[in-house]
Amino acid sequence: MARAKSPRAAKPKAETNVLHMPENGNGRNGSTPVDLETLIRLRAYELYLERGGRPGSETEDWLLAEREVRARSASQSRTA
Repeated sequence: MARAKSPRAAKPKAETNVLHMPENGNGRNGSTPVDLETLIRLRAYELYLERGGRPGSETEDWLLAEREVRARSASQSRTA
């Protein structure tokens, strides 16, 4: 006599990691400040995307992002 087939378990779906930018663009979520490295990392990624996502200029993107973020941070601390 033939055995009844048991139902197969569904395969787990692969997880995807998605980078979420801050909604208001200033790196703050409510009242929790974001550290400078995170802001630099996000700005460097924006620069990478502005270049069309081509590899090869990671160091330049990071250094430019660091200058921009530190300058913005310094001007905000002077006006605060």
